[in-house]
Amino acid sequence: MANAAPALQVGSKRFTESYLLGEIVTQTLAGQGIAAEHRQGLGNTAILAAALQQGQIDLYPEYTGTIVRELLKRESAADAQAPLDSINAWLQPLGLKAAVPLGFNNSYALALREADAARLGIATISDLAAKAPLLKPGLSHEFLARADGWPALQRAYGLKLQPGSGLDHGLAYQALAKGQVDLIDVYTTDAQLARQPVRVLHDDRGFFPRYDAVLLMRATIDPGPLLGLSGRLPEAEMTRLNAAAELDGRAFADVAKSFLQSAHDGSTRQGLLARLLAPDLPKLLAQHLALVLASLALAVVVAVPLGVAAHRLPRLAGPVMATAGLLQTLPSLALLAFLIAVVGRIGFAPALLALFVYALLPIVRNTHAGLQAVSRGLTESAMALGLTRGQTLRAVELPLALPTLMAGVKTAAVTNVGTATVAAFVGAGGLGERIVAGLAVNDSTLMLAGALPAAALAIAVQLLFDALERRVAHNGPKQTRDRGA
Repeated sequence: MANAAPALQVGSKRFTESYLLGEIVTQTLAGQGIAAEHRQGLGNTAILAAALQQGQIDLYPEYTGTIVRELLKRESAADAQAPLDSINAWLQPLGLKAAVPLGFNNSYALALREADAARLGIATISDLAAKAPLLKPGLSHEFLARADGWPALQRAYGLKLQPGSGLDHGLAYQALAKGQVDLIDVYTTDAQLARQPVRVLHDDRGFFPRYDAVLLMRATIDPGPLLGLSGRLPEAEMTRLNAAAELDGRAFADVAKSFLQSAHDGSTRQGLLARLLAPDLPKLLAQHLALVLASLALAVVVAVPLGVAAHRLPRLAGPVMATAGLLQTLPSLALLAFLIAVVGRIGFAPALLALFVYALLPIVRNTHAGLQAVSRGLTESAMALGLTRGQTLRAVELPLALPTLMAGVKTAAVTNVGTATVAAFVGAGGLGERIVAGLAVNDSTLMLAGALPAAALAIAVQLLFDALERRVAHNGPKQTRDRGA
């Protein structure tokens, strides 16, 4: 019997619209009997495009302006408005193509509170450049870094505002409403635009290109099964779907299903218990545990010998501890981005390596500390009885150091349960998927549905290691008495 074709991997970025489009594409394929898996919230444009070129995903929803400016690095105004045929000619050397125009243009824009815009007389971005006092921007991280984002916009309009620190797009409207920021970047199909008193500033110099939604895919993928989606999502419909997920709290899969069935039944927001016990919980728990246990095992294999070496060769202790300590201070997302570049792929491998790095310090440090605390007289007595250094280590030093060593392993395990939630940012799954998705739609219930199981798992791991430590502490003295009897 021939093997079934592998499931098509559908990617999406970390914001509401991309999650929804990824679900719509995945369910459309499944409805035609084509196996497909939605790898949601994988990251920003650069990560998704790299995953596409490396064959880790097969397609994902993207925007023509982003393709032209970010992927193809073409900055002329004419190129930004190029038809799909021209874009595909430019994409061909990359082994990619764009297809299935979905029917809406989701451009970037800047927005102010309506009251501030009226008071200051600001209706356009040029007005903002000429009239704005010391407004406090709250711009998204991607907008601050993109070629078609803040730096180029600032040059085009002569904006004097300083951008400040980046703010996640999912939190921007809330921060604007509370007066914590005064100016945000928005997408023109954002759900909040219909329900918040904000003014979207007119791009009077035509800086932003069109961002027509399409499906970006590997050149070998047949878009035929998805052509039925062409033109089915005008801007008003996409805004409605975004609002159903982001403001009404409906699950992405549910909103996508309703759209495809044209069943606008107004489902209500699910409660915390329903979110906690959703069908994806076993899968996410298994992914989370796999990351924690695999990284912990790898760290023990590497860190214990390093701790032994630092004990046996005191001149190595300083450099070993310093290096492990330095690795511990690396920001998790920066480390993940670096490891993706090193490994050349997203998913389990870079997340595993990142967690391994964070587990090293407590195990190395406690292995070294436990061995240092062993009485020198005991080791000398063992060697005087004819034991080699290796036998002394295995039979005397490590058993006596084991309670301290186990405490280090416990610290690493509990810490990694929490840190493993960032694996969702690179498509490695785990309970962080719920947290990241909740952050994307500013849904605290969904975030809690991921955070609470992670906290419970951390407590369970803590209790398990506490029990193991008690057993080690109980057996150690008994064995000593037996040997002395």
